[in-house]
Amino acid sequence: MKTNSGGRHSLAGPALHPVAVLRCLLGVLLVSALCFPAQGARQIDLEGLMPGTAIVMIDGERKMLREGQSFKGVTLVAAYSRTATLEVDGKQLVLGLSQKVGTNYEAPSAKVVSITRNASLQYRTTAAINGRTVEVLVDTGANMVALNEAEAVRMGINLKQAAPAQVETASGVVPAWSVNLESVDVGGIRVNNVPATVIEGAFPATVLLGMTYLRHVKIEENQGILTLSRAH
Repeated sequence: MKTNSGGRHSLAGPALHPVAVLRCLLGVLLVSALCFPAQGARQIDLEGLMPGTAIVMIDGERKMLREGQSFKGVTLVAAYSRTATLEVDGKQLVLGLSQKVGTNYEAPSAKVVSITRNASLQYRTTAAINGRTVEVLVDTGANMVALNEAEAVRMGINLKQAAPAQVETASGVVPAWSVNLESVDVGGIRVNNVPATVIEGAFPATVLLGMTYLRHVKIEENQGILTLSRAH
């Protein structure tokens, strides 16, 4: 699903990209370790978290960063209720509150979810969205998590308070709503405040797990097994 001008989105097909294209699109979202040069090593301490904002101590200087902002070569990529993703020297890492990064940094253990490709060459699994268990289709071609109107109502989403939008499908342009999901959890890999699109009618029949969730995890595909992982 791609966003066009005028609040329109378009849905790409649900087939997963080949692994080479997938890696090109996503890059490395999470690294298992981060090494600093012996000289000029920085000390980074995550002291506070708010939605989209983190308070970090870098070499003894405290700074509040919003997502996308940088200080002393450290960029806040994303901030959640318990962790923050930082970019340092072109590499990304995930820190929890009061975790420090320095020359002896050790990456936290990662949560890993494996999904087997089905006979239709699709990766389907279950997820907890706003606390409700639903089947989802992993779709790296969709830039948003997408669900149909009836599914949104079952999840308790109030569409009367949602922002109206339009979505381009194979059948043409249909009405939709832009919403924020409280949480999306796949096998214990939880992401809060996930932007999503609710589409009027019965399409898609299965919730599309698009990039507004997938950009927060590392994705690997090997011989029909799709692996999602994220450090905690």
